[in-house]
Amino acid sequence: MRRILVVILIVMLCGQVAVAQPRKRNANYPPKLDGAKVEVYKTIGDVKLNMYIFNPKDHKPSDKRPAAVFFFGGGWRSGSPKQFEQHCKYLASRGMVAMAADYRVSTRHHTKAKEAVADAKSAIRWIRKEAGRLGIDPDRIVAGGGSAGGHLAACTGTISKFDESGEDAAISSKPNALALFNPALVLAPIDGRPPLSAETMKTLAERMGVDPQELSPFHHVAAGVPPTIIFHGKADTTVPYATAEQFTKAMQAAGNRCQLVGYAGQSHGFFNYGRSENKYYIATVRALDKFLVSLGYLQGKPTIGDE
Repeated sequence: MRRILVVILIVMLCGQVAVAQPRKRNANYPPKLDGAKVEVYKTIGDVKLNMYIFNPKDHKPSDKRPAAVFFFGGGWRSGSPKQFEQHCKYLASRGMVAMAADYRVSTRHHTKAKEAVADAKSAIRWIRKEAGRLGIDPDRIVAGGGSAGGHLAACTGTISKFDESGEDAAISSKPNALALFNPALVLAPIDGRPPLSAETMKTLAERMGVDPQELSPFHHVAAGVPPTIIFHGKADTTVPYATAEQFTKAMQAAGNRCQLVGYAGQSHGFFNYGRSENKYYIATVRALDKFLVSLGYLQGKPTIGDE
């Protein structure tokens, strides 16, 4: 009997210890981006989403600078704004206000891609709303991103639905230009042919939270989509290069400007800072710079890489 009582007491004490232990938090999140000013652009319940802002030297609120906002990749599951930290620093050095936005993902917030799209639209609306205070030209906002983040940026330029309820719809959530890095642009079949691998297609509807076609930029291309540049590895097996070609053709057929820059032998994420001794980071940023010069957002020659 005494042995039974001892066992019960041990179980009770272990249970109390387990209950008393606090929930572990990710000590590395939210991230810190060196040199960035941090503001909260959106609050959903107890979730605060940060905007990491890199200003040009001697920037003033009275300036009307062009702006760029980048959305990280991670399959709508994970990822960090740090992915585009170096892109932001470079564009700020060239005279733009450059930003990296946080948004909700499934591993941290138990959300679907449709909520991530709503966050991306909120980010652009916030930038435009706060443009006067931030020293930004509200008519020169670039949305960019990689992979799932490229998908979010593309959605802001092509899809009219999924704006966050309660926001001021009179302020547009549509950017003025798009810069997309190996983006997911085709999420539903074209002429009965699936755009992605069979394994990916099986889980896509669950990850989107809606019929994937509702969040497929290709299926929403129409006249008036902002000027777009796409950087894509021709050996990408995660998001096939062919999907970028299909989107580009649809954009051009609708009368929109769309430039696809392909890189032979390169796989998914080839453009990221720190990969391949930064060969493709430099190449893609240099091409992005020239694209922005052609729009009148930057002036002069790129200050990265060589001709």
